[in-house]
Amino acid sequence: MQRSRIAVAGASGLIGGALARSLAADGHEVVRLVRRAPRGADEVRWDPERGSVDAAGLEGCDAVVNLAGAGIGDRRWTEERKALIRSSRVEGTRTLAEAVAALSRPPRVFVNGSAIGWYGETGERAVDERAPHGHGFLPELCVEWEAAAGPAREAGVRTVCVRTGLVVSRRGGAWGRLFPLFSAGLGGRLGDGRQYWSYISLHDEVAAIRHLVDRDDLSGAFNLTAPQPLTNREITAAMGRVLHRPTLFSVPAPVLRAALGELAGDVLGSARVLPTRLLESGFAFAFPDIEGAIRAA
Repeated sequence: MQRSRIAVAGASGLIGGALARSLAADGHEVVRLVRRAPRGADEVRWDPERGSVDAAGLEGCDAVVNLAGAGIGDRRWTEERKALIRSSRVEGTRTLAEAVAALSRPPRVFVNGSAIGWYGETGERAVDERAPHGHGFLPELCVEWEAAAGPAREAGVRTVCVRTGLVVSRRGGAWGRLFPLFSAGLGGRLGDGRQYWSYISLHDEVAAIRHLVDRDDLSGAFNLTAPQPLTNREITAAMGRVLHRPTLFSVPAPVLRAALGELAGDVLGSARVLPTRLLESGFAFAFPDIEGAIRAA
């Protein structure tokens, strides 16, 4: 990738922060979207809830990457929390997509976050980007989320939606809460452990986004997951092996439902998602297996 100017929304988050650091380390100019008064030329003010963004700050950007949104698994899903999760993604995406579409010098590409929640419950059935969306809160959210990028696509800007799996990292996300438990010897399977988890190392997540930014021939939806999804039982065993800790504990499904409410359905649900289009594009995973991904974290 030649030196570029790239705007990142969600640069304070796990993936956005890692992406911004990676780009800056390679000499690219990173413009961060912030919700406060900018402190320098590398920041642009926006307010996704109110649908406003300082579009002048996006002029001349080669790419705009939107990874902003309230955490899905951070806390129990109340109706208020679900409304915040939805608005932070759908309205934020629409705000940026409309701003990108109206620029006099639009970027080469608009990359928008999404999630493998698009597919819903898949059981043991493997799915890729050709599969239809599922049903329920997360699948319906993902449909709206991706559709909100429409203004950029309709304006002729190459648009990519990245459907991210569970990111293996100690720094945050679901795995950030697993590492301390397993390190203390308190880790174990969730429910019966037979549900599939589609994961990706943080390193490969960032590399895949950069790959999609750089390739002018790629657009549409891409699953960002490692090539071989594993069951929760298999991942639990791998965590124990890498961290040299026992994995004797388990959390029964009724306990998870009592603790997490509606969110437990997605923790216990199975999503066996394959990165078909990413592999077809020539992307090479640095950490395609779970033990490598855990060690990298």
